[in-house]
Amino acid sequence: MARVTVEDCVIRVPNRFDLVMLAARRARDILSGAALTIERDNDKNPVVALREIADDTLSLDALNNSLIQGMQKHVESDEPEEEDTGFGAVDISLDSMVPGVSNEEEIEEVAAAEEIEEEGIEAKDEPDAAGDDPEPR
Repeated sequence: MARVTVEDCVIRVPNRFDLVMLAARRARDILSGAALTIERDNDKNPVVALREIADDTLSLDALNNSLIQGMQKHVESDEPEEEDTGFGAVDISLDSMVPGVSNEEEIEEVAAAEEIEEEGIEAKDEPDAAGDDPEPR
């Protein structure tokens, strides 16, 4: 077959930009192993893609959908999105606040122990009755 020209393809795809995009998508499909609808005749993939478009052996709708899907960065889902309040959906439980503690009583005991420990540290920092300075750290 003779070489294909753009004028042969513009009949099926009037917009030249769209034609180039569709032909490039089809050439990539051929490169990845898609079946040819015409004989190759020692032509390169872009030429084969243009010949397929000119000979009307492809479904342009399917090729256009493939092009659109290939360009999409974000795929829309049919599920409704949850409303974002700006705070994020964070589930804070008591277990996550104090690691290794499983119920409220144990948490209160741990908090009381930490409070006693802090008071002991503060007592060491205060000067003793004789007026001496506390020990340097």
